[in-house]
Amino acid sequence: MDSVGPTQLAGAPLRAESTGRNDARLMDVARKLEASFLSEMLKSAGVGKTPDGFGGGAGEDQFASFLRQAQAEEMVKSGGIGLAQSLFEALKERDHGGH
Repeated sequence: MDSVGPTQLAGAPLRAESTGRNDARLMDVARKLEASFLSEMLKSAGVGKTPDGFGGGAGEDQFASFLRQAQAEEMVKSGGIGLAQSLFEALKERDHGGH
C-alpha cells in the first residue's frame, strides 16, 4: 500500500501536471485518507477483536489490522462516507492555488 507523503498533505503543489492527472492523484490521496480513517473507526468499534472465549490467538490479533484496512478500502470503493470527496475538494483548492 502506498503511503501518503507529507508534501502531499501540507498543501505543497504536487507538480505541474495536467489537471486530469493531478486531480486523479489528489482523489487517490483522499481515498487513502478516508480508508485510514474508516480503519481506525472500525478498530474503535471492535472489528477484528479476538473473542474472549474462542479465537485464533496471537496470529489473529497480529493480522486483524490488515483485515480492518481491507474492509475500510472496500467501504471507500463502494462510496464510503463522503469524506474522500470533501478531502479531494480541499486538496484540489490548495493545489490549484486557492489558499
